[in-house]
Amino acid sequence: MAKAQSHAEFILRRLHTLAGVVPVGLFLIEHLLTNATATDGAAAFNQAVAAIQSIPLLHFVEFFFIFLPLTYHAIFGLYVAFVSGYNSGQYSWRRNLMFTLQRITGIITFVFIIYHLATTRFSGNAPTYNMVHQLVSNPAYFWFMIVGIVASTFHFANGLWSFCIHWGITVGQRAQRITAWVSMVVFVVLAGIGVDALIAFTHPA
Repeated sequence: MAKAQSHAEFILRRLHTLAGVVPVGLFLIEHLLTNATATDGAAAFNQAVAAIQSIPLLHFVEFFFIFLPLTYHAIFGLYVAFVSGYNSGQYSWRRNLMFTLQRITGIITFVFIIYHLATTRFSGNAPTYNMVHQLVSNPAYFWFMIVGIVASTFHFANGLWSFCIHWGITVGQRAQRITAWVSMVVFVVLAGIGVDALIAFTHPA
């Protein structure tokens, strides 16, 4: 019985890491790049959003390829965050630090996504440049978004490093060190794109 449970949890954890990269991670990148069009002005952002809204069967795609994987990744991720423990005897101080930050940013990202979706996608109105501008004009919302962007991009980038290990892509210590540096570069680049776009939204249309 215990062996069956262990195997089931192994599969669930693999699916959890996979969902965090495909499709949730890809959606994060797409979302950041769409928001980045705001740096070219209101018309460019509104046009990018309109292009997404015109995707055939958009609600079907969103539900089955974004919301369901995201919900599973979030709920199982919360379970992992509360049942997993430290292992200072086996892992280095840095590994345990990244372990802790991954759990903390996961919880922050969970809250961030729910509130962000409630104020944009599920607000009853299609997202526009002016809508986002009004939201970020509130300093509290602006800094909440900053924290959310940094937390979500770190969680994704550091999750890539963990994904490569769990899926046997990086086996040796040297490969893992290299991917650790690459993942932090990914974090800085994506966070920079997200913050830059957010600042662009503070300018009136």
